[in-house]
Formats: sequence, C-alpha cells, structure tokens
Amino acid sequence: MQKECLECKERIVGRIDKKFCSDYCRNAYNNRLNKDSNNLVRNTNNRLRKNYRILQDLNPDKKSKTTKSKLSSLGFDFELVTSIYTTKKGTVYYFVYDQGYLPLENEYYALVKRTD
Repeated sequence: MQKECLECKERIVGRIDKKFCSDYCRNAYNNRLNKDSNNLVRNTNNRLRKNYRILQDLNPDKKSKTTKSKLSSLGFDFELVTSIYTTKKGTVYYFVYDQGYLPLENEYYALVKRTD
C-alpha cells in the first residue's frame, strides 16, 4: 500500500510512519489546521492583543494609574478580559493575561501586573 502526503496527496517515499512528503507540506498542513478558522475567534484574539498592548504600554513599572478617557482614546475595549480576580476584601481586578486594572473613583484606573 502506497501512502499519500496529507497535504498535497503525492506519493511518500521513506519511513513507514511518514505523513508528509516534505517540510513545506508538513508546515502548510499544520498552519492550515491551527489558523483561527472562525472570524469571531480571530477578531476577539486581535482585540485582546490590542488591550494587552495598551495596558503594557501604560504600565511599564508594574503599577501605575490612568484615566478611563486615556484608555478609551487608545481603543481599549472594557468588555474583553481574560480573567477577573476578587480579593478577600471584595476588590475586583480585571485582567488581560497578566496585565490588570482596577476601577477607582472619578473614572481613574489603577494598572497592575500580576506576578506569579
């Protein structure tokens, strides 16, 4: 029985457990499998990355303060977070990966970086 490349369907020569005829076909196959196939997922991931970059740029020292208008002007999306952390006192931090923010009074935000 002859084996075919999973990507280009060419005949495979070599080891019995080989699945691809070349590195190019292996990479093309895996890239196709792993790409964001759904627009919603791709767009959400792009918006999360943008939120992360904004928080990272405004918080280079792991702790800082900013305003809601500054975040909004940079295009920050307050609807997208990756996790929410509530302290024992009930304070709620919103995180985008390891960059977080805490709503304060008068539309100010404390920016923090989570360290493990």
